[in-house]
Amino acid sequence: MKVVILCGGRGTRLREETEFRPKPMLPIGNRPILWHIMKLYAHHRFADFVLCLGYKGHMIKEYFLNYKIMTHDYALRLGDPSSVKFLPGDDCPEGDWWVTFAETGEDAMTGARVKRIERYIDSDTFMLTYGDGVADVNLSALVNFHREHGKIATVTAVRPSGRFGEIEVAANGMVASFAEKPQARGGLINGGFFVFNRRVFDYLEDDDSFALEGKPLERLTKEGQLVAFVHDGFWQPMDTYRELSMLNAMWERGEAPWAVWHEGRE
Repeated sequence: MKVVILCGGRGTRLREETEFRPKPMLPIGNRPILWHIMKLYAHHRFADFVLCLGYKGHMIKEYFLNYKIMTHDYALRLGDPSSVKFLPGDDCPEGDWWVTFAETGEDAMTGARVKRIERYIDSDTFMLTYGDGVADVNLSALVNFHREHGKIATVTAVRPSGRFGEIEVAANGMVASFAEKPQARGGLINGGFFVFNRRVFDYLEDDDSFALEGKPLERLTKEGQLVAFVHDGFWQPMDTYRELSMLNAMWERGEAPWAVWHEGRE
């Protein structure tokens, strides 16, 4: 099953970083956030990716084209690139990934990007997510859920962290609890991690201004073709410098809930 990842946005809220590289290439530890997202899918045995490229997409291409050289130890004879020898014990666990790099437009919205990769979807069902957020979603359960309900689309619904610290005050005025950016207790929002039947392409248009989150999802909702898979676990987008720093701090402490592929860190 193909996994489509939207990698083309400009990431304007992180302009101090994205001025120089695309948002999916911003690092958590020593790997781009895009790698972390792909690693989650591969852990659930979904390792056939289609990357929807746009802004500075060439940097994503270059990273993966030179992936093994950039991420592994090797030796070579200077002046002779053909002499590259990768050192023993430094294998590539991502060697079974298959990645399609699709140029979908410098300024295209999400719906247009998805429409433009239709020719690369060779099955009745495919997965899709954004290239700027991590989670510990059980993707195998998500796909099973989608297949069971038989509708066109499934969206993962999450409870976002609050933007401000939450204070619970007791009757006597004393602070009973204080939580920094707690998980919201109320409404659910779109957390990405979609599963679609390929009939969704009939709802999309090849127009730069066409957003997936607008008319397509609204129409699917009205027609009773959009079902929510509720995820109560970890979910965190990377929209601000503070969130980028927070995710890196979690990784450095070895407390990264999204890294379900190992118990420690790589």
